[in-house]
Amino acid sequence: MNMKRINFGLGLVALLALSSCADDKFSEFRTDMTKNKKDYLYLNNYEPLKKYVQDLKDAGKCNPDFKLGVALAASEFNEQGIVYCLAGSNFDEMTAGNAMKYASCVDNKGVMNFDNVSSFVANAKDAGLTIYGHTLAWHSQQNNKYLNGLIADRPAPEEPGGDNMYIRYTTAAAGANPWDNQANCKLSEPLEKGASYTLTMKVKASEDCDIAFWPIWNASPNKNQWGGSNDVQYLDTYKATTEWTTLTWKFDAMFTHDMLQFCFGKLGGTIDFDDIKLVKDGSDANLVANGDFATDDISAWGNNWQGPSYAIKQGSGASAGGNFCIKYTTTKDGANLWDHQATYKLAKPLVQGAKYVLTMKVKSTSKAQFAFWPIWNASPNKNQWGGSNDVQYCEAKEISTKWTTLTWEFEAQFTHDLLQFCFGNLKDGESVSMDDITLVKEGTEDNLVENGDFAQNATAGWGNNWQGPTFKCEKIGSGIPLTDKEKKEVLTTAMDKWIAGMMEATQGKVKAWDVVNEALSGADTDGDGKYDLQSATRGTALEADIPNSFYWQDYLGDLDYVRTAVASARKHFEENGGNPEELKLFINDYNLESDWDNNGKLKSLIQWIKDWEADGVTKIDGIGSQMHISCYGNPQTQESKKNAIVNMLKLMAESGKLVRISELDMGYVDANGKDVKTADMTEEQHKEMRALYEFVVKKYLEIIPEAQQWGICQWCPTDSPANSGWRAGLPVGLWDLDYYRKHTYGGFAAGLGAPEYWNENDAK
Repeated sequence: MNMKRINFGLGLVALLALSSCADDKFSEFRTDMTKNKKDYLYLNNYEPLKKYVQDLKDAGKCNPDFKLGVALAASEFNEQGIVYCLAGSNFDEMTAGNAMKYASCVDNKGVMNFDNVSSFVANAKDAGLTIYGHTLAWHSQQNNKYLNGLIADRPAPEEPGGDNMYIRYTTAAAGANPWDNQANCKLSEPLEKGASYTLTMKVKASEDCDIAFWPIWNASPNKNQWGGSNDVQYLDTYKATTEWTTLTWKFDAMFTHDMLQFCFGKLGGTIDFDDIKLVKDGSDANLVANGDFATDDISAWGNNWQGPSYAIKQGSGASAGGNFCIKYTTTKDGANLWDHQATYKLAKPLVQGAKYVLTMKVKSTSKAQFAFWPIWNASPNKNQWGGSNDVQYCEAKEISTKWTTLTWEFEAQFTHDLLQFCFGNLKDGESVSMDDITLVKEGTEDNLVENGDFAQNATAGWGNNWQGPTFKCEKIGSGIPLTDKEKKEVLTTAMDKWIAGMMEATQGKVKAWDVVNEALSGADTDGDGKYDLQSATRGTALEADIPNSFYWQDYLGDLDYVRTAVASARKHFEENGGNPEELKLFINDYNLESDWDNNGKLKSLIQWIKDWEADGVTKIDGIGSQMHISCYGNPQTQESKKNAIVNMLKLMAESGKLVRISELDMGYVDANGKDVKTADMTEEQHKEMRALYEFVVKKYLEIIPEAQQWGICQWCPTDSPANSGWRAGLPVGLWDLDYYRKHTYGGFAAGLGAPEYWNENDAK
């Protein structure tokens, strides 16, 4: 019979169990099969799983501290419904699937919230269950935005010194043709016709644009219709970007060129040139005098009739600490503070009488007054020009050429729907840049200014006043990179802060942890005889995983990564009331039971543990094997997998460490090597899975010495829903989605020493 035909719904017995849960926290959780489902009736004979563990303990056949665990969502357990009852009835210990991971507790600003964790711990204690902590250090499910922000470049100084000079051309407007805006440089000596030359230069523009290099023989008697030289050599056009880019042209001179001509006619903005070098093949002599602009002599430089202005500039600009800002540029002189304005339209109006705080970073091309005047633009109370009269005049502040953080605290006088920033005393062509704008209501953390850090390189919501300063997003300097030492120090502090927060939230009640999760890769690229740690920089992490992960080991080092996490866990566990003798720290990983490498990953992990402990201080108590395995329809494959499981358990026993099967679940792979969905499983396939569960649990108890037996955790109590992010639609549970026991429940129970009731059933 196909299991896909079985769909009982939540039965009467289950409902009764739930009703009793409400009365006495949890009761014996049972969902007995109906009598007409005779192939499953034998399951009604089984007691809750943890009874068989207790029987083993009473008989002295397993470690008295052996824990039978289950993974579940902390939020579901906290609801104290059916999941609460299932866990309390069948298991001794729980692992939260996600609630105790970094990204679940730390926001984009590094603020930690452990409310869900604290409730989980308290409810578990009330239910008589222990919690296994998962996980303190991992590359996945980190708050990448916050962590990468900690090690981002420092803002560059405004004026790095006189050793970084360049020439800047500023166009009056974008032209229609490539030749409309030009920079030119007169050569002291003309080029040799027919000789080979190479021109290199660094270029950066205010926006992406095309730039062409057309050397010209300006003194040629061959004139065009406008009286200029007709002897021009048209070379390739390249792309200038908002970052310094090195461009190279190689050419054979067609004429005795006496002028270099650079065309950027369609640019409306600025373009910078630096480190210009023109050399003849076979020579090192630079034919462009002062090509690095080490002095402020630009007498050889000029422009075309369109007249882009040009001048020596110093430095590469400043950074407000991000990638983009918004820049307003005036188009005329201002006489009053209100003459030049930037505006931002709020998605929702402010609450009249509520208190708010506005913070922002601002700089300008010169010292100026900068005012913040929130306004109720939709007000019916209009002034003589038809604009709103309901304006709140907050304090004006002084800004300068350096980034300054400004703050206004105010109580909204009106239901303001528009933020208004005034800088009217700036002259024509001057600019104001703004970044990292936050507006929050007292008692909240939500930023009412969307894209306030301009990370999206977008100006949605922004506008100006009738004086019309132009505005656009602008990429700002990348700043000064932190050294490797500085990054390590910053992240060591961040890791310690995170672990300290978790230990404070759990108050010494969580006594076992995955201190480090999934550290190892599956390859030995450095040839030292063991698999390397996963790394985003050393080619040992999956390319698909890198963008969404944060590899602490790349910054802390392969040894100190683990040593730091272990030391921090032990320190803060004791600080928060935990008995240090009771704390057990595990290294948890997957594919330790792999047959394709003869358990190579486990062998490597055992060696890594020796390396981490070689300092004589670091102590790792146990090894966790995830064991997300499959039952194989191919007998030869299945036998190979079982042999590898046995070998894994023997190696773990030999390590002398505590042993935990940390994330046990199982799918089914048919003889053709394809995963079988729950809906397509046959009765026989379910029974094969039952046998494999029995095998795994029995072998653990047989091979692992009693003193090293920490426990087994069933990762999926029920089958996986079709829309799940984990093994979607696969038969991974001991219960089905309606919370009825499956054959796998019987196999797990039999592994723990329960009778094989299916044999009795078959005999009848």
